This record gives sequence, C-alpha cells and structure tokens, in this order.
Amino acid sequence: MDNRPIGVFDSGLGGLTALRELRRILPGEDLVYFGDTGRVPYGTKGRDTILRYARQDVAFLRTFDPKAIVVACGTVSANALTELTAENPLPIFGVVSPAARAAVEHTQKKQVGLIGTSASIRSGAYEREIAALAPAVTVTARACPLFVPLVENGRFRPGDRVAELVVEEYLAPIKAAGVDALVLGCTHYPLLSGAIAAFMGPGVELIDTGAVCAGYAARLLEEQGLLAQRAQGSCRFYVSDSTEDFSHLAALFLGAAVEGTVERVDVGAY
Repeated sequence: MDNRPIGVFDSGLGGLTALRELRRILPGEDLVYFGDTGRVPYGTKGRDTILRYARQDVAFLRTFDPKAIVVACGTVSANALTELTAENPLPIFGVVSPAARAAVEHTQKKQVGLIGTSASIRSGAYEREIAALAPAVTVTARACPLFVPLVENGRFRPGDRVAELVVEEYLAPIKAAGVDALVLGCTHYPLLSGAIAAFMGPGVELIDTGAVCAGYAARLLEEQGLLAQRAQGSCRFYVSDSTEDFSHLAALFLGAAVEGTVERVDVGAY
C-alpha cells in the first residue's frame, strides 16, 4: 500500500486523456497534474529544449513526493524518457512502449500507421519499439504539427471543417498505405479521433497512447504493491499559464467539469 500521489504531466492539455483513464481505473488514487501550457507545444522544439523542460516538469512534480510519474506526452516520452528514468529514483512511465505493444497486438496486416509531433517522429522511438517487438511490421509515419494547436484552441469538434481538412491532408499517405492500426502518438490527438476515424474508415484501430499508458502504469503499480487503499482519491491541477483558459478546455478532455483547484506555477524556477 502506498497513499502517495501519482504525478502526471504534459506540454499542455493532452495529458488529461491519460489522467481521465487513471481516474477511471484507479479511483482511489490522488493525482497531481501539471500542464506546461505556457510553453506548449513541445513538439516543435529541439531535443535539448525538450529535455530541459521535461526535467523541470519532473522536478516540480517531485515536490509532492509522488510514488510514480506518468509522462503523458508523446514528445517527452520519445525524446527524454531514458534520461528521466536514469535521473529519478521512482517509477516513470512513458507512452511509447505501451502504445507500440498495443499497435503490434492489433495489426493483422502488419501495417501500422503512426502520427505524432515533429519531434516525436524525428526521434524514431515508436518505430524502434515496434521493430523490437515485431520486425515484420511496417510503420508508415507522419508528423502532424498543426494537430496540437488545433486541439489547444478547441478546433476538434465533429463537423469542424478546418480540423477535417487538416486531418485529410496529413493522413492521406497513411490511409493509402493500407494500415489497420494507427498510433495516435500524441496525447492531444484522441480529441481529434472522430475526424480521424471518419477519414481512415472502420477497419483501422486507433491506439490512444494516453489510455494505454495509464493502463500499463496501473498494472505495474498493482504488481509492485503501490496502490492506495482508499475509496476515492483527489485531483490537483497546475499550469504554467492562464488557469481560466485551462479550466474551460480541460473539461472537454476530461468529459466533466474540473473538480478541485487549478493553480499557476512558475515551472522555470525548477
């Protein structure tokens, strides 16, 4: 038993998709979420900057003495997880490995699509994980740099023609490759899943990286005897920019109103 909180962070709002799943499967856990909304998106930054930001995010969350941290950010998971794991004496879970495993399990054609930020695709991290699990699987990857700003600005609702046009532009080569599993390699992307699924068609399984990472973290924490023993946990939210904007958009990611306080923090001081 371990009643300490679980920390979760992302460059902005996308990591709330992982938080939502953690709340669903581990209702007794206290969760501390940090969204670096003042510096979003990470996916357009260089690796050194991503690593510096990620170290500051982890340093802030560690002030809460968490038992584990979920890196609910595809860009950080693809570019900085090795360093974060080596530098911190607690379990740190990223999205790349669980998502790669889910894609391999779902593909029947051995054709997997991958979309992510420019930094994630450039890293090759997902492809390496998939190749290690199933060398015969072919990965067709595409960077989708406009997806994060679309989501952060609320342009993802069904029927949004701007979102639909961007989805068609980015995903046409992946659809043409005949994939039957598509890794949404950024935790912002599930909010675009309606437009993505409509374009890709019913024969393509969408892999929600935040959800599969949350499930993976929950299983390992249970195996290690680190789950809390309480009926209902709490959520605390921290951001590096406007708390008002966060509260409004976060409800769309969580599927419910934000409960508890939202506080602004100067993460650059960590």
